[in-house]
Amino acid sequence: LRAILRHDPDVVMVGEMRDKDTAELAIKLANTGHLTFSTLHTNDAPSAVSRLYKMGLEPFLIAYAINLVVAQRLIRTLCPDCKKPAAQRDPILMTELGFTPEEIQTAHVYEPNPGTHCPTCKGKGIKGRRACAEALYFSPAIQAAIVSAGGEINEDEIRTIATSEGMLTLQASARVLVLRGEVSIDEMLRVTAGEH
Repeated sequence: LRAILRHDPDVVMVGEMRDKDTAELAIKLANTGHLTFSTLHTNDAPSAVSRLYKMGLEPFLIAYAINLVVAQRLIRTLCPDCKKPAAQRDPILMTELGFTPEEIQTAHVYEPNPGTHCPTCKGKGIKGRRACAEALYFSPAIQAAIVSAGGEINEDEIRTIATSEGMLTLQASARVLVLRGEVSIDEMLRVTAGEH
């Protein structure tokens, strides 16, 4: 990465931040005006902040060098040609997953229809995958929460602030796909189990 800096790039892609040295260099690149992209393996966007902190980065560096963290997972999509309306809806489960009472009543919820002779999905009921994502924008409120964290980053506080500012969590993003009829509730559960 130090050699990259000598070439004065405008945009830099750091493969993955696995250690403190790589993370510090990526932060240095960002702080010197280089648009810097990298990957980090975490469960969701707020977890990326605490992972960087646990690597040994100072909270003020994390707060002011990063503009956006995107977390994503791939979610299997229903075959558009053979999907069928869900046989049963569990209103209690749907409420726990964040569906509104109106959505529970009016949404067209689908499930896969495997075993058919559908040429589109070859009888699997699933056709392709797509990204289910959440984007954490480092607003002044998020930056303040990170800087004032002290000894430990509070992921729940960051998530609460971000959702109050309009961030869709992974689960909310999957919920939108269910409401569009692209994904089943079972697939939503599989991909977002344990999410908020």
